[in-house]
Amino acid sequence: MSKETKVSDLVEKVKAYHPTADVEMIRQAYDFSAKVHKGQKRLSGEPYLIHPMAVAGIIADLKMDVPSVVGGLLHDTVEDTLTTLDEVKSIFGDEIASLVDGVTKLSQVNFTSHEEKQAENFRKMVLAMAKDIRVILIKLADRTHNMRTLSHLPAEKQIITAQETLDIYAPLSHRLGIAWIKCELEDLALKYLHPEIYYQLKRNVAKRKVDREKYINEVISIITKKLEEEGIDTEVTGRSKHFFSIYQKMESQNLLYDQIYDLVAFRILVDTLRECYEALGVIHSHWKPVPGRFKDYIALPKPNMYQSLHTTMIGPYGERMEIQIRTHEMHRIAEEGIAAHWRYKDGKDFQFNEIQRFAWLRQLLEWQQNLQDPQEFLHSFKEDLFSDEVYVFTPKGDLLHFPKGSTVIDFAYRIHSEIGQHCSGARVNGQLVPLKYLLRSGDTVEIITTHQQTPTRDWLRLVKSPRAKSHIRNWIKKQERERSVALGREILEGDLNRYKLDYASLRRDGKIDAMAKELGMKDEETLLASIGYGKITPRQILIKLVPTEMLDAGRKKPEGTLERLFRLVSGQKRDLGVKVKGVEDVLVRFARCCHPLPGEEIIGFITRGRGVTIHVLSCPRVLESDPHRKVEVTWQDSGQTPRAIKIEVICVDRPGLLAAISAAITSAEVNIARAQVGTFPNQKALNTFEVMITNSDQLKRVLRNISKVKGVYKATRARG
Repeated sequence: MSKETKVSDLVEKVKAYHPTADVEMIRQAYDFSAKVHKGQKRLSGEPYLIHPMAVAGIIADLKMDVPSVVGGLLHDTVEDTLTTLDEVKSIFGDEIASLVDGVTKLSQVNFTSHEEKQAENFRKMVLAMAKDIRVILIKLADRTHNMRTLSHLPAEKQIITAQETLDIYAPLSHRLGIAWIKCELEDLALKYLHPEIYYQLKRNVAKRKVDREKYINEVISIITKKLEEEGIDTEVTGRSKHFFSIYQKMESQNLLYDQIYDLVAFRILVDTLRECYEALGVIHSHWKPVPGRFKDYIALPKPNMYQSLHTTMIGPYGERMEIQIRTHEMHRIAEEGIAAHWRYKDGKDFQFNEIQRFAWLRQLLEWQQNLQDPQEFLHSFKEDLFSDEVYVFTPKGDLLHFPKGSTVIDFAYRIHSEIGQHCSGARVNGQLVPLKYLLRSGDTVEIITTHQQTPTRDWLRLVKSPRAKSHIRNWIKKQERERSVALGREILEGDLNRYKLDYASLRRDGKIDAMAKELGMKDEETLLASIGYGKITPRQILIKLVPTEMLDAGRKKPEGTLERLFRLVSGQKRDLGVKVKGVEDVLVRFARCCHPLPGEEIIGFITRGRGVTIHVLSCPRVLESDPHRKVEVTWQDSGQTPRAIKIEVICVDRPGLLAAISAAITSAEVNIARAQVGTFPNQKALNTFEVMITNSDQLKRVLRNISKVKGVYKATRARG
């Protein structure tokens, strides 16, 4: 097929939904992309141009506007060729240059790099989304094609890319309401992360294909006939659920494939809202609904504007089947999501409309403004991507949605941060409940506050919403900081008094502020907090105010930054293979919450009187601690002593599998210190191994070996 034919196919696809589109710009972008990518090859050996063409095609499948399609054709030109952004701007204009610039920034987000850098880059991505949501839609199209061609990458890169897709891009497409991209990305990620499970599901689904198609056709015929008898014009379709949704059900309910019954879903499309409920009545009168399995997302739309009626029935031959009922317009929004809100108006152009209707996007932008720590922002974003919702009412009847598992504390913070800070309980449906009460859809909640009540660290285990977590973390950091400031002032004043210096006078004269700036501190409060934590000593201030001979008089040994606070007792020091920047003798211990391993990125936190605690940089506890307690730490080349790490393995309960898993562990030259086996009635087992690991690469090798064992569903490192 010639190049001209390929671009003609793209042009025809765009003209099918946008007859007056400026297709000349699409041809121009194609020619430009072909010129600058000339000679470049993908890892598959194919010309690189195939990739931007495929991305543009996916964007056209979403029925996006011409600038988006052009952005897809040009999205890699600045990143992967000598083309400059100014050159793109001069040829294609500011709008398209802005889209290319936004996607170029996104391509720099590497989710396996240093987490703080990763988080800062991710914040840039959100800013690009805030400026123009089309940026993330182009990026989703780019990721979709990359996942379709992932087999050409090395195995290690396949796993990293697939995990990143499952963690970020698939749930992001769900939040943006683009169902078909979400399903495709999830299935492709499963294929590379758990190939044994993926191909087993594929074989099982293929095995029943003939019977399933016969069943689907029979049910479609019955539904169509029944609805026509009631005068409802309808379009009925049936399909097998996609692999990842089957895998999720197997995981969440500890089921084997043969134990899952509702593997088939049917969709009924009608013309009007009234017909949705009429069709539901017809279906419920013909088959028995499964109690508790009806959901009305028309009256209570999801945050991504998804609307549909969901019900599960006992269909022909006693088979469970899920049925979705919606209008054609609801279906368009369900499939295209936020892209469905581009409107073609007056035969002129497409306009993106009603972005503010997407409450989740508003919330995302609010976090971006309120969470100063980019790492906390990324963590909150990831948490929220995976949350299911519950719907509850305020006493005035306003409807609010929360992540599943939220408590009344989440509700309180959603109303106002002050109400959250002083929440002592609640009335739910008129009954008094404690703070740990889990919200349920349909609850009416009224918060009770007392001035004496304030947040505690325990609240972080009770709340689910990122908003509540960030407010509680900020409160804890503030209290921690206030204590350290008070302690720092007490220490400094005591040392100044020994030399007949008055803190208040020095402060009035501006000397405290001047010394703070000289030591690289933002202000006086930061200086005092650093003294309170032990990051700097009063001597570093006194040396600027008192002659050196007076300071050294009677002093046996000069002390550095942390030594005075964390002098080691003889025999207490162990070589843990970690170096604290600027300090020789300091007590170092590993955090029990995350068990850092050599090779993982780490950060140290000063704990007064207990030395420096080493955390993995991505540990949630890092987010709860005052950043001023941070101290730079690095792994040393030597001292990689094996440490006990727990691994959890979910697998089929069958003879010989435990031996096969043990062999997979020892094949990575790792010793097993302890093993525990737990079985479930549904032919599944949970095995916990305590293994002696030297570094993160060795741990990855062990997990990879275990995952290859036939019958293993999942192998993960146990935290905490």
